[in-house]
Formats: sequence, structure tokens, C-alpha cells
Amino acid sequence: MEAEAPQEPTTPTFADLGLEGAVLRALDDVGYETPSAIQAATIPTLLEGRDVVGLAQTGTGKTAAFALPILARLDTSDRSPQALVLAPTRELALQVCEAFEKYAAHLPDLHILPVYGGQGYGVQLSALRRGVHIVVGTPGRVIDHLDKGTLDLSGLKYLVLDEADEMLKMGFAEDVETILADTPEEKQVALFSATMPAAIRRMSEQYLTDPEQITVKTKTQTSANITQRVLVVAHARKVDALTRILEVEDFGGVIIFVRTKNATEELAEKLRARGYEAAAINGDIAQVQRERTVEQLKSGKLDILVATDVAARGLDVERITHVVNYDIPTDPEPYVHRIGRTGRAGRTGDAISFVTPRERGLLARIEKTTKQRMTPMDLPSVDEINESRLSRFDDRISAALEQAERISGFRDIIAHYVRHHDVPETDVAAALAVVAQGDSPLLMEPEPEPAPRERGRDRFDRDDRGRDRFDRDDRGGRDRSDRQPRAGMAMYRLDVGKRHRVMPGQIVGALANEGGLARDDFGAIRIQADFSLVELPANLPKDVFDRLADTRISGRLIDLRLDTGGRPRRQYDDRRGGGRGYDRDRGSDRGHGGGRGYDRDRGSGGGRGYDDRGHGSDAGDGRKPRKPRHGKS
Repeated sequence: MEAEAPQEPTTPTFADLGLEGAVLRALDDVGYETPSAIQAATIPTLLEGRDVVGLAQTGTGKTAAFALPILARLDTSDRSPQALVLAPTRELALQVCEAFEKYAAHLPDLHILPVYGGQGYGVQLSALRRGVHIVVGTPGRVIDHLDKGTLDLSGLKYLVLDEADEMLKMGFAEDVETILADTPEEKQVALFSATMPAAIRRMSEQYLTDPEQITVKTKTQTSANITQRVLVVAHARKVDALTRILEVEDFGGVIIFVRTKNATEELAEKLRARGYEAAAINGDIAQVQRERTVEQLKSGKLDILVATDVAARGLDVERITHVVNYDIPTDPEPYVHRIGRTGRAGRTGDAISFVTPRERGLLARIEKTTKQRMTPMDLPSVDEINESRLSRFDDRISAALEQAERISGFRDIIAHYVRHHDVPETDVAAALAVVAQGDSPLLMEPEPEPAPRERGRDRFDRDDRGRDRFDRDDRGGRDRSDRQPRAGMAMYRLDVGKRHRVMPGQIVGALANEGGLARDDFGAIRIQADFSLVELPANLPKDVFDRLADTRISGRLIDLRLDTGGRPRRQYDDRRGGGRGYDRDRGSDRGHGGGRGYDRDRGSGGGRGYDDRGHGSDAGDGRKPRKPRHGKS
């Protein structure tokens, strides 16, 4: 049986849904007045004892939809686990646990325990021995406790699978089924998911009894109170673009999404070097540190969090005003989840996405799925940045003037200096500003005009894109290897060529995946008989060469080096095979698509973004950037 929840909040109160007593008092405490659509449809059904399949996006209030009915029916005199909530990530498990504690504020004898990897067993074992009513955990740690015999589910009455589709995507299907098999036959099950793939449908049919399917229909998948903007920017200019935007945006807290764990650390470090309070969160960070970082973000001690999709799953921090897609996701669904970190509970939010010229195809897919167009944005100009810096400078002076006692002590000192040196007070004030500013200029200098490019040689020129970029010199005519690389680029040589059946996509894939290069770092690729030439940024960092030292394509060590025009070094391992995922036996033919992750938007449109604007901001007032204005709504 399927019930469709209304699109708009319904008029009934929580009391009308069947809740009463301590639970209603807790809802009054937190200011909840009207149930959301998923709550209005789900709470009465769960109170009746029915199994439920709830299809709803994050941020719709589904945690309260299952938590409130559980709390309303728990027997606090029984100190064995009566309810189990499974969540895909530690962050979501903690968030659900916090929600339970908030709604159970007037149930003092209730005990709730989060169990997840990364936390020591000692705390969890002690709590389980004392007795808990509700366990909220990740599948892996729950199974650990079941295997150790420290978690007894024989008396379980309620089981919730939260974000079930995410659990299956993360490979927890077998773990979830193992846990379900260890629970009593007679229990109530609620399954919540943003989507209904075949695997979720099979699971609901196998483990739920005549469930009522409740679907929250939404006009669009993204919140209308989130302003969505997009900036076309070359990969190499992203850090400068981000710094400029942070200089002029009025933000409270910011979550910046990147694709890899390494990128979280690297970007957070670059932002700290520019004076921002930034930290990284990813799967490799110890759980204690993760929790401390999130708490600092909530309290305002930290302003910027750089995260991967999985690490940010379940984060719910009220002061997040901005989400930045530093690396745009390859699928629309993660985009919706990302920007849902802001604009929650009726607040407004801003989402800014960086898109390289070749990622326009990804942008189009996201806009088509969400049925919303992102507003193109321009990079903040020098005048806008300077206006922002002067405003911050004014704010600092005004704040200092409010410290009357401290100022009075300096007033006599300044007056004494003016009398003895016959210098105007404004000159003294200006000199003190220089002292406070240090070596960094207060105002940003105007940028020089970019040098004109030769016609037809623009990096993203349509004619060039189809002809010269991946020219393999197999069409006859003169040899093109004498072409000079563009400004800022250099020609590098690899010891693999046409004789080894190498394709341009293999070269891009190997250098990108192994060396950490971005798609926009590649220029022309020319494949010769025994070697290949690839145009890459001049002065590649040493760590790129280190990462590529053992890289093979088609079973051959590539031996990447600057091209000096000499003959390639002969290798003697042509027939040894092996390699690191690029030999023919292990998928070298995937290079036709441009390597892993590089074939989806290969033909995207050109255009010129921040690539031509010169270098960006240096957060030049020499101190910490403008302090975010907390509490923006």
C-alpha cells in the first residue's frame, strides 16, 4: 500500500498525530509546532505498529518521523536494547543520536548509545553493560558487537534503516542482512531512502511485513531558499578564485566539497596559509579529531570545513551559510546532498559551484535533474575586493574605538609625539596603520591586461579541440613535434608510443590518476613510434615525478621527463607485462574514453573563465580575513 505525503506542511499538530506527554513537551522546548510532510504521514502509521518505507530527501525531517514514535512507546523499565537505528556513516549516527537525546529531554531514565568505528570499544562496552534502550550505529561496528556477544538484540522491538540507499552504495548490503538475521521475527521495521533502486525494493519485500510506502513529493530536488551560482574557472585558478570569493562573501560557516581525501588536507592547508580558520574532514581522520572539528565548526571557532561527500554525510550545522563545490560532483544526487548542508529549517543559504570549461556537460546534467538553473557569477573584481578590505579596516577601527580605557592610555602618547615632532595627527594615524598592516599591502593592485593569444591557439578553441589536442601524427603530412608549447607549459616525454598501442586517453588517465594532475593541466599530446610527447605545466613539482616514478602504460615504465629532443631510452621490459593497471590485460583499452573519470565531459563546450584573469587575491590585508558575520539567515 502506498500513501503520498502532501507537498506542503499539513495543519494538524503533533498532538493530532497521536503523540503526547513528555515527547510533546520536548517538541515545545525545541520550537516544533507543525509536522513536516514526512512526519505527518509517517508518525501515525508507526504508532499503529505498521512497517514503513519512507522515500524522502535529506532535510525533510525524517529523523523525527521515526524517532518520535519510538520514544512514545519505549518501556524505560527494560534496560535492554529495544530500538536499533542503522546509519551509513559515523556522522549521521551521531546526528541521529543527538536528535533522540533532544526529543527525550523529558525522559530522564532513557539511555541512548551511538556505536561506530573509530571510537574505542571501552566506552561502548561500559554503556552496554549498564543497559541502553536505543542503539544508533554503523553496520560494521554493530556486527562487531554482535560477534563479540556484547550486543543482545533478542528483545528488539523497533529497527530503522536510515538512508538505506547510501548504505547499499557503500557496500553494506551484506552487513545489513547479517544484522537483520540476528533480530527477532516479531519487530517493527522502518526503512528510509532518498531513492528506490531495485536492491532497496527487494530488501523491503524480504524483511518488511506489508509496509506502507510513504513518498514525499517535491517540485524540485533542491531547496528554493538556496541561491545556486556557478563560476567557470580553470583548475589551476581554483584556489585564487576561492580566496577572492571568500573575501567578499558575507558568510557564517562554509563547507567546501572536494573529490579526494588528499585534496581536503591540501586545500585546508592553503586556506590556513591565507589566514582562514579552516580544517579538513575525511575518512582517514581519527574519530575523536572529527568530532572535535565538527564541534569547533558549530561553536564558531572554525569557519571553513573542507570535506569529501562521505565524510560530510549527516552533518547538520545551523551556522552553515555557504556550500562550495570546489570539485563539482559527477552525478546530480551528490550535488543535492551537498547543497542541502545549507538552507535548512527555513534558513537561506548559498551554493557556489566551480566548473572547469570541460565540465559543462556535468553542469547541464545537474541542472536538468534538479530542474533549476545555476546563476553564472563573475569573479570579484579588484574594486570589489578593495571595497571589502576597506570595510573590514573600518570595522577594526570602530571596534578599537569602543575600547575607551585602552585608548585613553595611548591618547597621551600620541599627543606627546605630535607636539615633539610637529607631525599632523592624521600622519601619525597613517603610520600606525602601516605598522599594524605589516608587509602586506592593504589594497589589491589592478591586474595587468592579459597578453593576446594567437588566433586559433586558445586552449579551449573549438577547432583546436578537435584537431591538435590529441594529434597522434598518424594522418600523414609534416611532423608537428616541432611546435612550441604555450606560455606556462612545457613538453614532456614518455617512453611509450604507437608501437605499444598506446592511446591518448591512457596517457591522460595514467598521469591524472597516478600523478594527481587535473584534466586542465594537459595540453597537446603527440604519439610517435617509440615515445610520446605531452604538454604539461612547466616546473611540475617534484612530488608529481615521485608519484609517477613506477607508473607503467601498456606494461612499460613511462619515465616522464622534460623533452630535450633526444632519442628515447631503450627499455628491456617490453614483454614483461605487469604494470599498475595500464597494461593491456588490465584495461588499457579504456583509454579511448580518456582514462578513468575523464570521458564523461570530453566534448563539453569551451569558453574562457578565470584562466585568463591573472592571479587572484592574496587576502592582502595581511591579517586574518574578515571575521564571518555569524547568525546570517
